[in-house]
Amino acid sequence: MSSLRASRRRFSLTLITIFSAAAPLLAMAGIYGVNAYSVAQRTREIGVRTALGASAIQIMNLILRQGIATAMIGIAVGALLSLALTRWIQSLLFEVSPVDPVTYCGVALLLVLAVLLACWIPARRATRVHPMTALRYE
Repeated sequence: MSSLRASRRRFSLTLITIFSAAAPLLAMAGIYGVNAYSVAQRTREIGVRTALGASAIQIMNLILRQGIATAMIGIAVGALLSLALTRWIQSLLFEVSPVDPVTYCGVALLLVLAVLLACWIPARRATRVHPMTALRYE
């Protein structure tokens, strides 16, 4: 009977591990898609900014700031939800507190790095927009 209970727990933990590994990849893909679409929609604006003297670093900072602001909201909501679900999480953890601050900070840092990586590609592409091409866009 105890081996059945252990195998069920092992199966649950395996599923949680798989989903936990897939979550950052899915988040990066979604953030990249939304940010790339946003940059494509703002091509004219970026061209005008460039024509008026904005540097590539300023354009990149603008786009990265937008992605980070969205990510911070998501991280805050996710942290609050995970704190609300600590009773359920506690039954699945061994030798780790469900409100371990190191884990929460580590996950938040991992997500911020994932967002920066996902936003960097569209931001880099936006810095290469030629003002005349952008103004003729659409």
